[in-house]
Amino acid sequence: MIYKKTNFILLVMLLASALVITGCSVKFNTNKNEGNNGGIYWSNSKGDIWQQKVLIPTTSGLPNSIGGVSVNDLVMDPSDNKALYLASFDNGLIYTYDGAGTWQIAKNLGQRTINAVAIDPNSKCIIYATTGNEVYKSTDCNRTWTRVYIDNNSTTAVSAVAVDHFDSAIIYIGTSRGEIIKSFDRGDTWQTLSSFKNKINKIIISPHDSRNLFVYIQGLGLERSSDGGNNWESLKENLKNFKNSANINDIIVSENTSGLIFLAAGGGLLKSSDNGNNWEEIKLITPSDSIINAMAVNPQNTQEIYYVTNTTFYRSLDGGENWKTIKMPTSAIGWKLLIDPKEPNIIYLGIKLPPKK
Repeated sequence: MIYKKTNFILLVMLLASALVITGCSVKFNTNKNEGNNGGIYWSNSKGDIWQQKVLIPTTSGLPNSIGGVSVNDLVMDPSDNKALYLASFDNGLIYTYDGAGTWQIAKNLGQRTINAVAIDPNSKCIIYATTGNEVYKSTDCNRTWTRVYIDNNSTTAVSAVAVDHFDSAIIYIGTSRGEIIKSFDRGDTWQTLSSFKNKINKIIISPHDSRNLFVYIQGLGLERSSDGGNNWESLKENLKNFKNSANINDIIVSENTSGLIFLAAGGGLLKSSDNGNNWEEIKLITPSDSIINAMAVNPQNTQEIYYVTNTTFYRSLDGGENWKTIKMPTSAIGWKLLIDPKEPNIIYLGIKLPPKK
């Protein structure tokens, strides 16, 4: 009887060891020189205090981490403020449904660079992700993915994607060649609307009228359409008085105030109250040759403005009259910012790691 009991205990121990060895541990393509300084940092104090949020739970009970992951883009589900999507460099699509408490991996997309992500605002399980010269679509909350677009040139990247909030069957993508391409049937078929001379960095659909679009083109500035992308108007002339206004890194179209737009261009921040016709400069304390990587504005109070450079996080609570500087919580690069629209004290900071040495 003692012999059988001992064998049973040994069997349990062997099974437990097997679970630890074969648990859902994930190996990332990381920059070992930077350790675990990457991934996502989270603040519920408007940036005063930061906490790294990088946990991936595993069946083995041994936690994994996205702390060595470099963030390419960070997107929030428009219908769920706790659902975030991290488009990574070299490590695929990573997502959370609990406000960065834990993270999961879209395994069927593989370990590749994800250029852009968009979520159907009317159906949270429909997600579009671009990688290389392809667009993939999931209709079951990241479980399976189907390719819905491929460019005939393998060196061309699909660099931007957006979903129309009024009619979510309409999808826009932008390419590194400069095309704006549109689908009216959720990605089944496509047509080219316009072709610019350089990479489309981002496509923004106005939350007030989805026919109003903005795109910013690498090194060429901002373009605007009022008819769903059929015709475009350059805003280069409107922005000519501002230094480096063609080098745009971020844009925010206010959800609560019609016509209000914020722009991070070069080392400056600009604001328009009339949909981009006229612009004014927001006073900053950083030198004009600084590079602003990302910005965020509290949707409930547009006097609260945030931006991040490689090393420092900045906050103004009075529309840019006064700024507080906060050292980055990591030695890596501050790259993306998101504010929780329902709990605007909560800010997410995406980190970009330097190139591997």
